[in-house]
Amino acid sequence: MGRDFAARAFVAGLFALMSVNLFAEFMRTGHLTGMLLLASESLVVVLTIARRPAQRTDRSIVAATATVLSMAGPPLARAASLHPLAPDMVTALISGMGLLVVIAAKVTIGRSFGIAPANRGVVARGPYNLVRHPIYTGYIATHVAFVMAHPSPWNLTILGITDMALVIRALIEERLLVSDDQYQTYCDRVAWHLVPGVF
Repeated sequence: MGRDFAARAFVAGLFALMSVNLFAEFMRTGHLTGMLLLASESLVVVLTIARRPAQRTDRSIVAATATVLSMAGPPLARAASLHPLAPDMVTALISGMGLLVVIAAKVTIGRSFGIAPANRGVVARGPYNLVRHPIYTGYIATHVAFVMAHPSPWNLTILGITDMALVIRALIEERLLVSDDQYQTYCDRVAWHLVPGVF
């Protein structure tokens, strides 16, 4: 119970930190890319509070480290006064597409959403018909868009680490679920982890 409360408080604290930075950047510049990243991450807070209990959770150091790194990265990203790699309209479009994927996947997964790798039931519909981890696919798209809009070495490093941690998290989740017969059947049907035809 205490650990679950701590996880929820941690997520809420990170989101508050991120909100202050990205909202200030939006008020200063009017650029949408950061606000779309914020919208994507806000769903984490809502679904973390509403999630159902897990049947089984990976509490290993590796899983905990990957989870913390993947969660802590986006709030540490900073709006940078550097020349963007693409116009705001382009980065906002990429971020918006990523956000749509995240929303569709989170609506589909509903209360089965979780932070730590766990078995909260197998979801095999909607975006989960294309890849096994569409939420992470959407996150990575919004992170790429943010780095294109704010291409500082800090953002590239922080969000690069975040995305590597997301990939590790995805693989840990699959290792945890592989003993579930329903999940094995799902994996036989959906081969791709994050990007159809690539990975």
